Amino acid sequence: MSNSATPRQAAFPTSEGWTLGDITVRRVDEVELPRQTGPWLLPHATKEVLDEARWLRPDFADAEVPRLASHSFAVEAGGLRIVVDTGIGNDKPRANPAWNGLDTDVPARLAAAGFPPESVDLVITTHLHTDHVGWNTRLVGEDWVPTFPGARYLTSRTEWDHWAATELDEARAQMFRDSVHPVRDAGQYDLVDVPEHGHEVAPGVVLVPAPGHTPGQVAVELRGSGRRALITGDSIHHPVQLSHPHVHSCVDIDPAQAVRTRARLLDTVADTGALLLGTHFPRPTAGTVLREDGRYRLLAEPGVALPATTLPATAV
Repeated sequence: MSNSATPRQAAFPTSEGWTLGDITVRRVDEVELPRQTGPWLLPHATKEVLDEARWLRPDFADAEVPRLASHSFAVEAGGLRIVVDTGIGNDKPRANPAWNGLDTDVPARLAAAGFPPESVDLVITTHLHTDHVGWNTRLVGEDWVPTFPGARYLTSRTEWDHWAATELDEARAQMFRDSVHPVRDAGQYDLVDVPEHGHEVAPGVVLVPAPGHTPGQVAVELRGSGRRALITGDSIHHPVQLSHPHVHSCVDIDPAQAVRTRARLLDTVADTGALLLGTHFPRPTAGTVLREDGRYRLLAEPGVALPATTLPATAV
């Protein structure tokens, strides 16, 4: 994602989340993205399109444009601490002024939620885009080092192989230099084969293929003892894509495949009571998907205040 205005730092509690029975998931805020992000990223999400889905306002859109945010999800499952996507990151040199040299307190927010970086067991990268890998690393002196020193970092083999075979522009090459390669060089990145039926990487935590935005993108299904949830990655950037699934992102590598993936994922959660957790959905971030007049809508479900986890840190 990209834009030219500086986002304002989110000022929300890091301990807001949802309980799925034996799995708990918390949102850890990074920044609210600039207002101009919506029209750039989703150019077909016009005011007229938004007007057709009145339920989007006031939470997910203003009078004219969709609202978007950057956050991570911190998951407790099977005695493990898991972080899904790591946002934009601090101190990163970026061509996009909105992301360049950010200075946020994400590590403190993780710690407040009971996920101090040194205690995290697993980091899941849904796809290798700049705003999903930024906190993979932090700057120590002049060196980029893994933010989560005891964690295994996972991404799909298809995703990794795609970018390894792609000629990168300088902005993307810089992202790999500061946010991906240092983790690889530390021996902490693992590549996962993700078949059509998914791949379980921790108890109740399943990577499912979600290609289109990128070739190897995954979504993350959480199969709790009391409820199921789906973390979207960028397969669904914004709730407007529920009512208008053919509204695609300007940075989708394969827009037609992205539309098919979105339709498949929505069909699996619609009218089931499962929770949809949007990786870029602004607060309240989550909801249940309902079929309505041949389309989908999101019934928002705000998180609740949760005490910081006290699970013992373990290794994967």
